[in-house]
Amino acid sequence: MRETLEFWLVLAVAKTLGRIPRGLARIFAELLAIAVYSTMGRLRRVGVRNLSMALPELSADSREEILRGVYQHLGWQLVEFCRMTRYTPLNTKNRLRSEGLEHYLAAQARGKGVLIVTGHLGAWELSSFYHSMMGHPMGMVIRRLDNRRLDAWVNAVRCMHGNHVIHKDDFGRGLLTSMRAGGTVGILMDTNMTPPQGEFVEFFGQQACTATGLAHIACKTGAAVLPGFMLWEKSEGRYVLHFGPEIEILRTGNTAEDILRATKQCASVTEAWIRRYPDQWLWIHRRWKTRPAGESGLY
Repeated sequence: MRETLEFWLVLAVAKTLGRIPRGLARIFAELLAIAVYSTMGRLRRVGVRNLSMALPELSADSREEILRGVYQHLGWQLVEFCRMTRYTPLNTKNRLRSEGLEHYLAAQARGKGVLIVTGHLGAWELSSFYHSMMGHPMGMVIRRLDNRRLDAWVNAVRCMHGNHVIHKDDFGRGLLTSMRAGGTVGILMDTNMTPPQGEFVEFFGQQACTATGLAHIACKTGAAVLPGFMLWEKSEGRYVLHFGPEIEILRTGNTAEDILRATKQCASVTEAWIRRYPDQWLWIHRRWKTRPAGESGLY
């Protein structure tokens, strides 16, 4: 019964935000974000702690401004997701665009598959949806939602234009299959991991346990690796799907060293994009929760 009530409540909010004018929906989402910011003290404290560790050069006021921006952009992404079922290339041409698509097309042309390094930055749900809508379906590595009905509904929206989901419990096999078929898969590389699924690499000056699965597959298959992030460009008043240059993965034959090096490269590239758009990253996630042996917790 709880799952059913959750499902219909979420669906009612989604249908409402999907039908009312976009500007009004954004205002509603911003008010909701402000309410969450004001009441969810634990998340706010995590955000403040992360910002103080990662960007110590900023003043407390600047960090507070960034954290408020995080909630605003989360609200805006909610609006986008609720409206995606109505999106077409024609009715979004003035609100969504790609930049650096040539990097992706060149990587795809090699025929060995493409691994997209992405993260909880900007409108990550919109990025793969838009890419598929424009004729480039891809796979997404996701964690199943606890509510099975919600999980099915969310995935149906994600896959409207040919995308497919790869569940974390079938991660390795799903990636290998996609790469051998010359496909594309996006992987969120900015979440806290635990060994042996992750290795410690530097991220904003702190050791962060980072997923190594992408590096494993890249070294094994020769797939191209490049960053991709859907970001709100204030100067344009629209979202832009940015593809960066291909990350050159060095394959020396020493698998352990190659995987660690590639993971460091992915973390470094992700950090660089977050630094450009700090108010669009999910600072309220406990990114540095897992610590090297002997170190005390940071939260």
